[in-house]
Amino acid sequence: MTAIRLAFDKISPERLFMASVLLVNGGNYLYNLFLGRILGPEAFSEAALLITLLLVLSFLGMTFQLATAKFSVLFSNTDWLAFQQLIYRYALTFGIVIGALLFIFSGNLQEVFNTESDGLFKTFAMGVPLYFFMSVNRGKYQGVQDFKNLSVTYQAEMWSRLVITLLLLLSVPLQPAFLVSIGIAISFVFGLVPTNFKLSTLTKKITLPKAHKKKVWNFLILTACYELTQIVINNSDILLVKHYFDASEAGLYSSLALIGRVVYFVAWMFVMLLLPTVVQKQKDGEATAPILIKYVSYIGVLSLSIVLCCAIFPKFIVELMFGEAYLSMAPLLWQYALATSLFAVSNIFAYYFLSLDKYIPVIISGLLGCTQVILIMFFHNSLFIVVQVQIIAMVALLVVQLLYFMHHQIMH
Repeated sequence: MTAIRLAFDKISPERLFMASVLLVNGGNYLYNLFLGRILGPEAFSEAALLITLLLVLSFLGMTFQLATAKFSVLFSNTDWLAFQQLIYRYALTFGIVIGALLFIFSGNLQEVFNTESDGLFKTFAMGVPLYFFMSVNRGKYQGVQDFKNLSVTYQAEMWSRLVITLLLLLSVPLQPAFLVSIGIAISFVFGLVPTNFKLSTLTKKITLPKAHKKKVWNFLILTACYELTQIVINNSDILLVKHYFDASEAGLYSSLALIGRVVYFVAWMFVMLLLPTVVQKQKDGEATAPILIKYVSYIGVLSLSIVLCCAIFPKFIVELMFGEAYLSMAPLLWQYALATSLFAVSNIFAYYFLSLDKYIPVIISGLLGCTQVILIMFFHNSLFIVVQVQIIAMVALLVVQLLYFMHHQIMH
C-alpha cells in the first residue's frame, strides 16, 4: 500500500486529471454504446437528440465555468467573494430562463425534431438550472487547479447517468427517450458532489467594483459568443440530419458522430489545463505561446492516431461499438474523425486567444460555423455529402486560426 501511495504521489495532479478525463470519456462512450445497442437506430435517434442537447448545455455551461476559472486567478479577497456572488446569481438566473424556455416550447421542439412526445424535453428542462450551478462549482476547482475535486464532479455525473439510465431502460416500461431524459436530469444532482458552495455566498452584502464587473461582462459575452459557435459547429450537423433525413438514417449518422467525436472530447481536457495556465502566465508577464504549442502538438498526434485507426479498421470499430445494424456508416468514419480533428485543433487556438481576451478568433469561428450550417442546408443529398462539406468548413477554420496566430506572434 505504501508503494502504491508513493507512486500516486509522484504523479502530477494534471496527469491524474487527464487520466480521469479519459475515464469519463470512456464512460460516456459506454453510455452511448449501450443506448445504441439496446434501442436500435430509430429509437436511438431520439436518445441521440437528448445527448446532443446535453452537449449544447455543456457548451453554455462552459461560459460560466471558464469565467469562474479565469477570475479565480485574477481576483482575490473581497473581489473574489463579490465575484462568486455575482457569477452564481448570473448562472442560476440564466439556467432558470433556459429551462423555462425549453419547458414552454417543448411542443414546438417535438414538431421540429419529429419525436414521439414532448415529455423528454420537459424532463430535461427541469435539470437545466442545476447544470449551470454545477458549472460554477467546476470553474472554482479549475481556476485553483484543484484537479482532484474537479475530476470527482465529472466522474459522479458520468457514472450516475450511465447506471441510472440503464436501470430505468431495463426495468421501467416507458418510452426510452423519456427514461434517458430522466437519467440525464438526475445525473446533474450527482455532479454537484463535491460542492464548494456556501449559502452565505449569495446572502452577503458585497459588491464587485464597476471596473471589475465590466471585465467580467466582457469575458462572459465573448465566451458566450464563442460557445455559441461551438454549439453550431459541433451539433448543427446532427440536428440538421435529424430534420432532413428519416429516423433510421438519422440514427445511423448519430452513431457515426458519437464515434468520430472522440477526438474532440480528448481535446477538451487540454482546454481545462490550458486556460488557467495561460491566464497565470499572462498575469506574471511570462510567454504563453509555448503552452499553446505544447497542447496543439498533443492534440495533433492523438488526432492523427485516431483518424488512422478509423481509416484502417472502420468496420471493426463500428461493429464493436454499435453492432452490424450500423455497418453502412463505416466508410464515412475516418472522414468524420478528420473533420472533428480539424475542429479540435482549431479549438485549442480559439481557447488560447479567449484566455488572452482576443475577439477576432471568436468572430472567425462564428462566420465559419454559420458557413457549415448553410453548406449542409444546401448540400444534403446524402450523408456522404454532409460529411464532406464539414471537412471543407473545418479546413478553412483551422487555416484562418493558424494565420491569425502567426500574425499575433509577429505583432508581439
